[in-house]
Amino acid sequence: MSAVRDVIETVAKALADAPQRVEVTESEHRGTTLIEVTVAPPDVGKLIGRQGRTIQAMRTLASVTGDKLGMKVTLEVRDVG
Repeated sequence: MSAVRDVIETVAKALADAPQRVEVTESEHRGTTLIEVTVAPPDVGKLIGRQGRTIQAMRTLASVTGDKLGMKVTLEVRDVG
């Protein structure tokens, strides 16, 4: 479990109405770390935010954290429904 995953999980749980349903997985694909955040369907909009500003901020946070660790990071949001 990387620091990037920890940061994203903390932010996602803080934003979600159902933090117990937030799951964050991390996998490696061709030199890029993929972080997938799975949330309840009503929380997807909260993570994306108006005009995508919240998810863009989370992607920036993941990228900066990954850069400090020498990782290239991609962040995706999924719903469980």
